[in-house]
Amino acid sequence: MKKSYTMRALAAMLRYPDAAFRQAAPDIRQALADEQALPKGRLAELDALLKQLQASDAFEVESRYVDTFDRGRATSLHMFEHVHGDSRDRGPALVDLGQMYERAGLLLAEDELPDHLAVVLEFASTQPERVARDFLGEMAHILTAVFSALRERDNPYASVLAAVLELAGQKVQAVPVVPDEDMDEAWAEPPAFAGCSTRGQASPDTPQPIQIVRTATNGPKNRPASSAQGASA
Repeated sequence: MKKSYTMRALAAMLRYPDAAFRQAAPDIRQALADEQALPKGRLAELDALLKQLQASDAFEVESRYVDTFDRGRATSLHMFEHVHGDSRDRGPALVDLGQMYERAGLLLAEDELPDHLAVVLEFASTQPERVARDFLGEMAHILTAVFSALRERDNPYASVLAAVLELAGQKVQAVPVVPDEDMDEAWAEPPAFAGCSTRGQASPDTPQPIQIVRTATNGPKNRPASSAQGASA
């Protein structure tokens, strides 16, 4: 059974719900109903979500989307954020994925990142069914984690993640959710003049090692040069 329209419909549901999305909501509902690529119960959940997004106040819909997907890693739609976090490895992984899309003829807009689930689904919709299923299946553990976090919060977007798992041929089941780091703590700056240590290093009140080494110079005297891993306050 061909599932490309369903993948594109789910991709649309995972994008920012602006006015264009709300206007297209009836067409998205129709595409899901016509292709019948998902179980009837799941289709009913998605139809209810689309009706809700279309009928609710625009500000509330957009605000809920931001609160759901942009305020914590547990429900982030950027797949590599769950794998690489903020490490340097994420950049090369994004480049590699983007190049794979380009080779397949999918060109992204300037503001799109290739690891966003909506983009992932757009790419999968252009591939043969088995390739698309295997591609989505490779990230099933991430999809399951996001689904579980949404379900724990009783968020209706959980149905969209469940549908993606079903298209990947995966069992939809909840797993334990790792709590998100507190947003205030994650973005907190170290207090001024409280020591130069950062997260993962010794605290400002803890002495930090200083290593003194002697180096040869061309001058008449050898002066001790300090190489410090951190300066004690």
